[in-house]
Amino acid sequence: MSRLEKIEAKKVFQSSTNSLSEVRAFVTGYARKFGFGEKEAAEISLAVDEACTNVIKHAYKGEVKAQFEVVIRAHESEFSIIVRDWGLSFDPDSVQIPNVLEFAKTHKRGGFGIYLMKKLMDSVEYKEKRTANEVRLVRYLKHEPEE
Repeated sequence: MSRLEKIEAKKVFQSSTNSLSEVRAFVTGYARKFGFGEKEAAEISLAVDEACTNVIKHAYKGEVKAQFEVVIRAHESEFSIIVRDWGLSFDPDSVQIPNVLEFAKTHKRGGFGIYLMKKLMDSVEYKEKRTANEVRLVRYLKHEPEE
């Protein structure tokens, strides 16, 4: 696949942690087709996994009958993933950067999702739209695609 070709793909998933392996496979497959190496594709997949986990746990509060969608758009050097849900919205600015040492001392779990997304991706944007919530994650391809 040439990075000059456009990629557009969308898939709907059940709001369950059981769906996360399918989400990761979907995203990883397209990231590799676009030209990312294994490590980069795994990082992108992890960031999307974190976004989807937040949707499942927070937007839908574990409601397994709900659904969310993952939209992949890629063109030239930009690979973007939109995770869209119709659950509860949140203010991403209200989330503080976690203190790793404090978490290690208290053995607390969770709380690193947004931090990880921002570290692994070039851009992370949250939009609350009239009918849906969207997290848009972007990673730029910085080298020539693998043949």
